[in-house]
Amino acid sequence: MDIFSAFSLIGGLAFFLFGMNVMSSNLEKMAGGKLELLLKKMTSNPFVSMALGAAITIAIQSSSATTVMLVGLVNSGIMEFGQTLNVIFGANIGTTLTAWILSLSGIQSGNIFIQMLKPENFSPIVAFIGILMLMLSKNDKRKSIGTVCVGFAVLMYGMDLMKNAVSPLAELPQFSQMMVQFNNPLLGVLIGTLFTGLIQSSAATVGILQALSLTGSITYAMAIPIVMGTNIGTCVTSLLSCIGTNTNAKRVAVVHISIKIIGTLILLPLLVLANAIFTIPLMDQATNPFTIALIHTIFNIAITVLLLPCTKLLIRLSAVLVREQAPSGETGKTRAVPFLDPRLLSTPSIAVVECAHKAVEMANLSKQTIFDAVALLGNYSPKEAEQIRVDEDVIDLYEDKLGSYLVQLSGRDLSESDTRIASKVLHAIGDFERLGDHALNLMIAAQEIHEKKLQFSEHAMQELEILTLALSEILTRTVTSFTSNNLKLAAMVEPLEQVMDTLIEEVKSRHVERLQRGKCTIELGFVLSDILTNYERISDHCSNIAVAVIETRGDSFESHEYLHAVKKGADFEAQYKAFLRKYSLPVRAR
Repeated sequence: MDIFSAFSLIGGLAFFLFGMNVMSSNLEKMAGGKLELLLKKMTSNPFVSMALGAAITIAIQSSSATTVMLVGLVNSGIMEFGQTLNVIFGANIGTTLTAWILSLSGIQSGNIFIQMLKPENFSPIVAFIGILMLMLSKNDKRKSIGTVCVGFAVLMYGMDLMKNAVSPLAELPQFSQMMVQFNNPLLGVLIGTLFTGLIQSSAATVGILQALSLTGSITYAMAIPIVMGTNIGTCVTSLLSCIGTNTNAKRVAVVHISIKIIGTLILLPLLVLANAIFTIPLMDQATNPFTIALIHTIFNIAITVLLLPCTKLLIRLSAVLVREQAPSGETGKTRAVPFLDPRLLSTPSIAVVECAHKAVEMANLSKQTIFDAVALLGNYSPKEAEQIRVDEDVIDLYEDKLGSYLVQLSGRDLSESDTRIASKVLHAIGDFERLGDHALNLMIAAQEIHEKKLQFSEHAMQELEILTLALSEILTRTVTSFTSNNLKLAAMVEPLEQVMDTLIEEVKSRHVERLQRGKCTIELGFVLSDILTNYERISDHCSNIAVAVIETRGDSFESHEYLHAVKKGADFEAQYKAFLRKYSLPVRAR
């Protein structure tokens, strides 16, 4: 054992952590929005939630990542704190899968087929397949699979480096003397906690322990406390992630580490007491990679069995450890809009889907604000007018927060489908924000009509009613096509927008005629012109949003070229004529 063996151990750990990170990020990328859907299926059934928690952790190969994700979701108001407990129990069990894969390295047999089960033997083949997929495939999902394969091979190469680096230790008497110190269970827990907290990967610590076990120097009495400490140390990541979050998000991280500490405080004294009374022979026997993986799994299953019936007590404990925060100085309308937590950026697929959900909220609010403003034109109410001002401020807040969040998200490694969703949202939120501005303009026009006691002529009112019906339909079709990604509805927006333009020009022409005949005043004309201009701009923004929905599928946003091509089609002409008949204006007044 020399300095170069130490370098190999450090290098092996680096390869292991890098391979784990590559696997985790690409497995999460492949899972896409399915992770978010799984989390939304959390139920009151603890076993279903545990199974989903285990599935998510297996999918992204990191219980820490799962817990950080939960902290972010709770901080954003997407999940309730109480829903996370059973997910955490499942994540604790799911994270032990890596140890079982690593344990295959301890297989001893002369049979070539059994030998091929050892990761160091089949991982070069996995790496070669992965490289071929990366080099030859143009499909985003296949490239991610290839990257996972290469990441796995790098991880196993790191494990092999660590194993070879520590193998000479078996011949050193000094090493055997040092390992005797680890018979102290408290020291074992402390070492496991500190080392895992430092490298922030329980899988790596367990991997090193499995490599050391091949020297024959690690007994059960040493391994069990270290594994317990490893489980405590892995909570450091979630504790760091909860800094700056709300009360319930902090409680997620606190309850995570509480579960591990309480489990250790119960099981370790019981084990020490049982060994002191009965002198368990197994405790002095040497472990191997398989038995260490077994210890890791048994510990997490045991604390789940012990503490699962005590979830209410754990919730109370977290409430004692993390007191309710005093209300911040935010305004009521800001507090009413919980925005996405930056911690979700570590799980880009969930961040993208939640951005889309926030955009849906923004779209529906923009539509409703327009409807409320139009209603004021015929029946003004100061209270409703003030609500429109508040809603318009909230819409601005959505645009600002979502825009900033999506810019941060654009720097992450996104799948092709997630990139398209993010692009659609980014292109649409500016138009939704402008809809809020036009709602405010319509409210101001309604206020002017009310304060000046203006009255449109009967013919003008009829024409406005027809225009308003068309406006209602184009808004409804636009928002529905955006929220449901309905291409058929989106394709019907542009012909209706053209009909709106035609109707608005006709109404303006008729107003000029009435003005010439003395049937209308210039003052009313200014107000009518403002209303018509806002109607026209609203329909233009609806067109932009519909184009974003359609063009997302083609991964292109050349809106002018697209609209030019659409207007030449037979379907467009047929739909245009149908809408023109549906919203035909009454016969001109004589």
